[in-house]
Amino acid sequence: MNKILKTLTGAEIIINTLKKLGVEKIFGYPGGIVLKIYDELYKQNDIQHILVRHEQAAVHAADGYARVSGKAGVVLVTSGPGATNTVSGIANAYLDGVPLVVLTGQVTADLIGKDAFQEADICDITRSCAKKVYQVKSANELEKTLYDAFNIAMSGKKGPVVVDLAKNILYESAEFDGIVAESGMSDVIPDVTNILKELCAAKRPVIVTGGGSKEAYKEVRALNKILKFPVVTTMMGLGVYPFDDENYFGMIGIFGDRAANAVIKESDLIFSIGARFNDRITCCFEKADLEKKFIQLDINEREISRVIKAHDFITGDSKIILAEMIKKLETCGFLPAAEWGVTEKFRALNVKRGAKTNMLQSFEVMQELDKFIRGKDLTVTTEVGQHQLWAAQNLHFSKPGKFLTSGGSGTMGFGFPAAIGAAVFDMSKPVICVAGDGSFQMNLQELATCRDYNLPVKILVLNNGYLGMVRQLQEKQCDGRYFETKISNPDFMKIAESYGLKGCRVCCRSEILPALEKAFKTDGTFIVEFIVEPMEVL
Repeated sequence: MNKILKTLTGAEIIINTLKKLGVEKIFGYPGGIVLKIYDELYKQNDIQHILVRHEQAAVHAADGYARVSGKAGVVLVTSGPGATNTVSGIANAYLDGVPLVVLTGQVTADLIGKDAFQEADICDITRSCAKKVYQVKSANELEKTLYDAFNIAMSGKKGPVVVDLAKNILYESAEFDGIVAESGMSDVIPDVTNILKELCAAKRPVIVTGGGSKEAYKEVRALNKILKFPVVTTMMGLGVYPFDDENYFGMIGIFGDRAANAVIKESDLIFSIGARFNDRITCCFEKADLEKKFIQLDINEREISRVIKAHDFITGDSKIILAEMIKKLETCGFLPAAEWGVTEKFRALNVKRGAKTNMLQSFEVMQELDKFIRGKDLTVTTEVGQHQLWAAQNLHFSKPGKFLTSGGSGTMGFGFPAAIGAAVFDMSKPVICVAGDGSFQMNLQELATCRDYNLPVKILVLNNGYLGMVRQLQEKQCDGRYFETKISNPDFMKIAESYGLKGCRVCCRSEILPALEKAFKTDGTFIVEFIVEPMEVL
């Protein structure tokens, strides 16, 4: 029996293909080039479009949505500046391994390369910060291109894919197949025997969990139930291993726990699971010869030995490989020889902070927040700066995917729209955004998006009147010459009111808990501004 094909316009093919792919939300901002797609969105009810106020925020919101949903986030923007405004978000998702499909409008095919109105070569612009870039000039290419884009975004090390759409194809007609093609990818399980022998022979082994181990967190825990090795994490791996487990020693890196860094230095074998070991980590171990003891597991073969030359390695999906390791440990008689002895000496190295002035301290706010949300299974996003690290150091997570932060790119303006994306996915629970007064203003206009969709986002602004991280660097590197880092801020309470939202200001320790309680009891979005010590340092 012959298959009956439909003939649809390119815009109709896009919407129908997205439906077939299971897309439920699109984050975007309309423009003239993509009006035909928006008109097709208007005619249906299966896909909800979330209107943001800036295209960068659309990408960050889709990023947050992807991190909590496990699906690819979808973005729709117009040509020219609409497309170029997405670049920071695309680069952010690329470094953190977040699956996105970014649909950008483009001038008609006959005008490409002629500097037409609102033309930008978004393909060349994003080629270095996307997994794959497509430019579609014929409606006949649309369906397969979209299937391929989603497969690439979700396979291997996940990441963003850009699909640039020439305006003419939205109006052209083409046949629509409507059958979702299989990816055709299969997982080959490599031999894990040699790695297991090395792990079991080590006297002082340590496991490092990175962002690439989040989907394998159950396997990581099951593996270490057998091995009982010390476990440390990168910032992107927070929550992979439970914070209250006796074998957990904290976060490594320049702003990590001294205990965790000491464990790395004292180890004779490092088993890295999905961790990139970027410069904010390696700078702490410049005198340690990590290469002799570094075993790397990563899904991305290009990551192997890229920063630290691996003594041994294995590539593939950590969930599958760790499951194979567990099976072999249980059936092949491997016995760990680890002899760490007393490890409590490492925990004693951690800094116990105390307030140095009478003003409210950022770490005090985060410690109170940690106690307040413990056991509530909530998602926390952060902006970028000192507050991000206060949050990473003081909040504790027992599951991955609950701490959303910009790790690789350090993108100010990420956290607030990411909270919007997380809230759009699950409206039943509040999402917390920890922000600084500088970073929050990068995408402050998205308060309108929160209002329009009545999103349960609770924004905690740590206001120290400075670009705190840069000011801290000026203190150390510029002999305290604070140039262009003291900032004037709006009245955040009046800002909230102007958007039809509520908020409160906190100036002392006794007000922290009542403010949090008020924020969580209030329907929709709520801003709590904490006036904190300006000269606080990490």
